[in-house]
Amino acid sequence: MKSMIKSSGLMKDEFPFWITRHTQGAVQEHGHEFVELVYVVRGAGMHIFEGTQYELSAGDVYIINPGETHAYTVASGEQMEIVNCLFMPSFIPDALLKELEISTSMDYFYVHPFMKPDIRFNHHLNLHGQDAVNVLVLLDSMIRELGHRGPGYTTIIRLQLVELLVLLSRYYTLMRNRSTTPSPRQLEREITARRIYGYMERNYDKKITLESLAGLFNVGIRQLNRLMRQEFGRSIIDVLHEIRIERAKHLLTESDEKVITVATQVGYDDPSFFSRLFLRHVGCPPSQYRQGLGLLQAHRSGE
Repeated sequence: MKSMIKSSGLMKDEFPFWITRHTQGAVQEHGHEFVELVYVVRGAGMHIFEGTQYELSAGDVYIINPGETHAYTVASGEQMEIVNCLFMPSFIPDALLKELEISTSMDYFYVHPFMKPDIRFNHHLNLHGQDAVNVLVLLDSMIRELGHRGPGYTTIIRLQLVELLVLLSRYYTLMRNRSTTPSPRQLEREITARRIYGYMERNYDKKITLESLAGLFNVGIRQLNRLMRQEFGRSIIDVLHEIRIERAKHLLTESDEKVITVATQVGYDDPSFFSRLFLRHVGCPPSQYRQGLGLLQAHRSGE
């Protein structure tokens, strides 16, 4: 789908953003390299995410991450209108968030998309009343700006998307506070750990160090590891390796790139280190995984 969008000129590298409002019909399972934010304007349908079906209704908001697969079904005689907003993870630079002093307030963007599917879609965000109006006004404004392409439209769209994500963060936080009452310390710890995980999920291909993460999230290096162990049961480096190896598995099966190229694409400059790491995590070398021998691991685990 990414190649289809880029080849048609809808989302260019210099401005990796596209938004449209349309009637959504049935769509087969697919994945893509960009973030997809969807708002259901009216109607109803079914969203199939990673093989599980979820009902959709007016006011639903959800996000699909790069590499995830999903599909739609709409019952005969029914219609579902959605706003589809597509952008690359790099569209909102971290430097912009820090400059605007909002890097800690976009929890819907940093936390919700990276939670387990059963949490993301069974406790999804559904908007009503003025909240729904506020979101739709922003989305429609971005559609107009992209259509007219007046002077400064790229800046306006970028800022409007930031505003939208901050609003969604606020609505989602309020929804969670109404449904559950974790201690403030527990909630802060969970949010920070999920934000760190989300950042690494979006920037797996870049150089990520403990020092850079500590500076970005304003925590100590020891606290970084403590947070990740409390939430995920593993060190932050182990979590980063898992994210990269999962992405590498996808690239090995979905592309014809050489193993050395895949290693670079997921953030490893040393192909030998990547191959050893892949073997430790998956149970076979990258080349054998591509050939289908990755099933060896599943066979061993079943013995």
